[in-house]
Parts: sequence; structure tokens; C-alpha cells
Amino acid sequence: MNNKVIITAALTGAMTPKELNENIPLTPEEIAADAYKCWKAGAAMVHIHVRDDNGIGEMNKEKFAEVIRLIRSYKDCDVIINCTTAGEKDASDEKRLAHIRELDGIEMASYDAGSFNWMPAGVHTNSPQFLEELGNICTARDIKPEYEIFDTGMMGIVDYYVGKGNLKTPGQYCFVLGVKGGMEATVENLLFLKNKLPEGSTWSAFGIGKSHLPIMYATLALGGNIRVGLEDNVYYSKGVKASNEMLVERAVRVVKEFGKEPATAQEAREILGLKPLK
Repeated sequence: MNNKVIITAALTGAMTPKELNENIPLTPEEIAADAYKCWKAGAAMVHIHVRDDNGIGEMNKEKFAEVIRLIRSYKDCDVIINCTTAGEKDASDEKRLAHIRELDGIEMASYDAGSFNWMPAGVHTNSPQFLEELGNICTARDIKPEYEIFDTGMMGIVDYYVGKGNLKTPGQYCFVLGVKGGMEATVENLLFLKNKLPEGSTWSAFGIGKSHLPIMYATLALGGNIRVGLEDNVYYSKGVKASNEMLVERAVRVVKEFGKEPATAQEAREILGLKPLK
């Protein structure tokens, strides 16, 4: 599997308005349709947020359930479903965890490994109590957390909970670079984080906005997996709006030109240590 690269499509996000790019999927039907297109194009995993009827990010268990149902209604689609645990401003811990705790069909869940000032919106809070409960739920339900690392100290937080037995190893890490308040999107920072990975870990990375392509290329050069999608970047090139499908198609081309192959969803499950899809 050393020649395989997992491509994740982050379809929607919590904040970017449709006014910036009309291709951002907002309804469960739009999200599921985009998930299917991205899977057909070569994505092995989709990262899911949901929005309310006004297009604002929310942690709505019923909408997550509907998105999962609709994705699986495409009978040939075995894409890995990875759901966020952070998508609504000021949502309670219980609301952020309800879908992870109660819904079937979630194979992975985001684990934002610490709190920081997400400028200029406010504090992105992930308290020790929240992280411990998220770890407990993921372990009990056999959902694999994806450790979203926005700054170096978050690596130590994951290590702490692994040491307590709250989190399993090997872990899947995702380095998030370019968020204002987090680490700058530089190759130097990416290499620093990569060198801090525990042995046996899997990892991916992405850059926000205009840093998207440089970080994708550097991640491939360093042996990582990649994430693309309108959650992170709404442009294909300067002044040209993207779609999720376009971004996945480009990622597939880049991976192949690099001499590697996009992992299928089945191969990605093997790489990540996930159970086969029932």
C-alpha cells in the first residue's frame, strides 16, 4: 500500500457562504450528491458538515443521519464517511457529540485536538472534558478519530490521551495549516509536524485558501495523504471558482503524475485500520 494515497473531499465546512461559491453543497441532498461525484472521481473519504436552512453551520443529528442515508442510497458507493464534531458556534458538548454517540454509519470523526483563537471569529473550544468524552465514544463505538492538528501543542494533547488509554494507536493525524490563529501554511511547519508523528501513524495535510496547492504538493513529497474540497478552498485557480469534483479530479491527476495511485475506499480502510463496509 506504499504507493497508495488517500484523497479526502471536505465538501461543505461550517462557515463559507454560498455567495462566495455557488457550488458549495448545503442541503443533505446536495451534500450526498457531491459525495457520490467525488467518490466516482477518486476520493476514498468524504468529510461531512451540515448547514441549517439559512446556510449556517449546525450540529444537527437528524441532518447528519439524512446525509449518511442518502450517501448509502447510492448502492455502488463505498466511500468512507468522516463526520465533523465542530460545526456550530457555541454548540454544547452534548450537541457536538450526539451524532457520534447515537448514529450508525459514521466510520471516522474529527478530533480537533485543542482550543485556540480562530481569528477573527472567536475561540474554537475543545476542552479536556470534551476531548476525553469524544475519545471514550470513539473507542466504545469503534469510530476512528482523525486528529486535526492546528498547532504543535496539540500533538502533545493527543499523546496525553493515548497515554491515559483514552485513545487507541496507531492514530490518523490531519495537519491543518493556514488558519489564522493556527500554524502558518509553510513546508517548514509541515515537515516539523510530520517529524513529530508517533511511529506507525497515518497522516494527511491541507492548506487553507491559496496555500492549498503548495501544501498538497509538499504532503505528497513527504509521503502523506491529501485533503481537498470547498470547505478549505473555493477557487480552482485565481478567479476561477471550483467544485468539489474539480478539486478531486485535479488531486487524482497530481497523485498519478507523482507516480502514485489514489487509494480506493476499500484500500483506504485497510491503510487506516477500519473495518470493511457492511
